[in-house]
Amino acid sequence: MSQPPSGPRAAASSARVFETPGGGARILCLADTRGEFKLLNELAKQHNVDAIIHTGDIGFIDNSSIERISDKVLRHLITYSPTFPPSLRSSLLSPNTPVSTLRSTITSHPTPLLSTLPLLVSGDLKLDVPVYAVAGACEDVQVLEKLRTREYSVPNLHILDEATTSLLQVGGIKLRLFGLGGALVLHKLFDNGEGTATIAGGQGTTWITALQLGELVDTAQRVYDTTETRLLVTHASPGREGLLAQLALVLKADITISASLHFRMSSSYNDFSVFPSYEVFMSKLIAGRTAVHEVYETVKEQVERVLDGNQRVLLSNFLTVTNRVPGPSAGKTGGGNDEAWKHCWHLNLADAAVGSIVLDVKDGKIGSEIKSQGFSYMHRLASSPSTTVNTPVAPPTGPQAGRPLQAAPAASASAPAKQPPSAPSKPAPSGPSKPTTPTASFKPPTPTGPSARSKTPVDKQQQQQNGKADAQPPQAETTKTPTPAPTPAPAAAPSASADANKKGAARDYDDASAATSPTSAAAPSAGRKTPTSKAKPERTPWTLFVRGLVPPVSEADVREFFGGESAGITSVKLVYDHKTGAQRNLCYVEFTGEAEMREGEKKNGEKLKNASLQVVQADQDKQGGGGGGRGRGRGGFRGGGTLGRDAAASLKAASSQGQGSGESG
Repeated sequence: MSQPPSGPRAAASSARVFETPGGGARILCLADTRGEFKLLNELAKQHNVDAIIHTGDIGFIDNSSIERISDKVLRHLITYSPTFPPSLRSSLLSPNTPVSTLRSTITSHPTPLLSTLPLLVSGDLKLDVPVYAVAGACEDVQVLEKLRTREYSVPNLHILDEATTSLLQVGGIKLRLFGLGGALVLHKLFDNGEGTATIAGGQGTTWITALQLGELVDTAQRVYDTTETRLLVTHASPGREGLLAQLALVLKADITISASLHFRMSSSYNDFSVFPSYEVFMSKLIAGRTAVHEVYETVKEQVERVLDGNQRVLLSNFLTVTNRVPGPSAGKTGGGNDEAWKHCWHLNLADAAVGSIVLDVKDGKIGSEIKSQGFSYMHRLASSPSTTVNTPVAPPTGPQAGRPLQAAPAASASAPAKQPPSAPSKPAPSGPSKPTTPTASFKPPTPTGPSARSKTPVDKQQQQQNGKADAQPPQAETTKTPTPAPTPAPAAAPSASADANKKGAARDYDDASAATSPTSAAAPSAGRKTPTSKAKPERTPWTLFVRGLVPPVSEADVREFFGGESAGITSVKLVYDHKTGAQRNLCYVEFTGEAEMREGEKKNGEKLKNASLQVVQADQDKQGGGGGGRGRGRGGFRGGGTLGRDAAASLKAASSQGQGSGESG
């Protein structure tokens, strides 16, 4: 742990007051402009605003930063900074370009490449409107210090940090701005890196510290005014980080503005709209407190040995934030807790290249205009070839006008292909930029009655063929498959359903449309067997459930445990946590027949890597769990769906035996 800085910088805590002559004001909220300061002027003019609030990764980098930025961060900046000409970017990011060439090219270039901040410092570029900004995750902490101490003086650029707050008197309200920049990395809360004050960072990155949080609370207490509306600007999102949600409570924030998620659409919400109950909201804060305390307890003795009096005050403020968990809801009144639960509003921004939010402050009200480039779904029209009649698509309107018409895809059971990455006019922002696939609520009807409870075994190869056939787009009908008389509990149907669940909720929707579409009855392409309801010869899936493994364990380890090649093992399915990727302590082993499985079952209680294993037949182990080895509904060890995997993380015995056995594969 590096030496903590001294106490609060009292001289820097004075508030700046901004007023508009007309009374009202329009404030543009941006994120991730990545060193292109000219873009701020362009967007201010485009949206006709009086001021800008920036949530980080604005480009606090100068010519000397190249010496301190790590290779990884440097390549990241080259990839996403709009200040690099496309041809030069391609050349620099070539796998054959050494890092030394990257640095020398950037240093010798006649114009600033990593950021145009040097043009602001020299006066060659000026900001047209006041800009209130926090640090992002990729900034140079030494440049930040020069801006905070006024060594770098840039008119209209105001840094919001733990010691500096600004007051905007606009539209009949007093809008108090607080800021907290940098990424939230729990294990770095007590590490200042290269920072000389409470802000911390190193190698081209910045992060939040415990003392920085403590000083922000101190600053907020000194300027507290009940007539003000409080707005907290952060780089990390309070919606995701319990610690920042607790900070908003302590600061009595009315609005929070954040970024860092790199979505293609901005969002506006409050906790009441996303949490089903007040108790669930509290659990988020408790989880944040627990995570921070676990880190603090590991370094507590080291921290307390090096703190002076002022620093202890800041640490006490920090602990106040972490311990700020509201009590039980007070019913309809709720008091101060009800304010945070229902009245604190959160805005999370898309990157500036794809969206922004404008706050319209007028007549004592704060309205908002949210603009986002959004998501493109045109790829779906081109990804599925038509199999019968090319139905013309209506001419597009709006942003899609002028694009060539494409044939509508025929109804099929295939899932939509993922959108291929397109070449944006500006570098794509870091982080996830693809839309999240919505979860469809449709689920194929479940047969009832005695037939629904039968456990007709299905050949594993046929099961795989059925899943592959589902994924094939329908072709022109060449062979009419005869439909036999209804038979009890056709095994192929639940098997296909399990595979469909594995491919995601979108497959559920497509399977539904295929079931009612005439084209879905067409035979699949040549070389694949047409699924029918004809019963297959009965054969039990001879599968053993193994629990008690001590990871890491390989497939070869499991096979050797059961006797190697002579054991008659057809497959070994290891199970991994779908969130963390960590291997779990269980697996499934399939055998060629009953005799081989019974022989393997004798291994129950024997040890692998000094751990006694529980070995039972999968069907027996799942008594009462439903599904007899195939999982229940959307679970099952043959690639259970999201629902099954989520249940696996929270249940114990039932998770391993019923829903909790899903794995990728």
